Amino acid sequence: MVINGLKLQYKLKFFTFHSSLEVVLAKTSIMIDRFQIQKLEELPIEGVAERLGLRVSHHKSLCPFHDDSHPSLTFDTRKNRYRCFVCGEYGRTIDLVMKMQNLRFPDACKWLADDGNVIISDYAPKTTDKPIVFDSSRYLRFFEHPWLTDAARRFLFEERGLNPAVIRWCRITSWRDKQGINWLQTPYYDEEGRLIGVQNRNLDYSPSESSAPRFRFPQGSRCVIYNLPVVRMLKPKESLFITEGCSDCWAMLSAGHKAIAIPSATLLKPSDLKILSALCSQLSTEFHMYPDQDEPGERLFLQLRDALPNLTRHQLPPDCKDFGDYYKKRMVEGKR
Repeated sequence: MVINGLKLQYKLKFFTFHSSLEVVLAKTSIMIDRFQIQKLEELPIEGVAERLGLRVSHHKSLCPFHDDSHPSLTFDTRKNRYRCFVCGEYGRTIDLVMKMQNLRFPDACKWLADDGNVIISDYAPKTTDKPIVFDSSRYLRFFEHPWLTDAARRFLFEERGLNPAVIRWCRITSWRDKQGINWLQTPYYDEEGRLIGVQNRNLDYSPSESSAPRFRFPQGSRCVIYNLPVVRMLKPKESLFITEGCSDCWAMLSAGHKAIAIPSATLLKPSDLKILSALCSQLSTEFHMYPDQDEPGERLFLQLRDALPNLTRHQLPPDCKDFGDYYKKRMVEGKR
């Protein structure tokens, strides 16, 4: 397989990449390096399967590659692979997206990057064997005096009805690149208030039209639990709401509650659970959650409940897909 003169070598159904290999997406001019492909392959296989519409239960689902009436597609979460013991289909995250979405390899990578919040850079970073460290000094100045473009104001205040004071406190800023694409820039801080990561969200993104990915993360960004500084403000037995994604967190804060966010339903890490469990044991924090109205959202709630026995579930109305949607509708109705 050749893309823009670069040859992809693969063995069986798994791709093996040389350290100097870069894949150029012809339509988008986006480059993928070995490190970024590895990040895509490390996305939880069952989470990717659920995003693709498969119903996973006990590490199994109906196989989409043959007429299956009994779950025969098995997920190995230790190796992060899938295999059907009836038709023989097997692979990893990128393979599953390629086959189920009928996409070429680079397009499957872009689909995974957009869906999983894993960035495919628009430049080729230098190959290195050392872990990439996030250079916060390059970004601190952007959040000292946050500035919102017209597109950012529409997104935050008109479309979502968020409280401007919340956006200022979260130090949300925005910018516009040379291609005219509007980006919303969200800082991630640790419990001590140190900048550890940055998320750039494409405000002009459209799955069928966008040439840029939905999200971008600078190299080395650690986008773990969002809004961690609020943890130091908690009092014993105080309530803390857990949301899915930054937007829902802003909505919860705008509603007057202390809140944090798991970046994505498919990206809950053991380190995240460790932080939350510590709050439970040390401060007897009372956790609350409005799970998103989809399979990944329900799965995230069940994972959290296993680690946090005192997690209280709140049910969204049937016409609301997430808390951000609920907040906007409730706020609009309250003004009538």
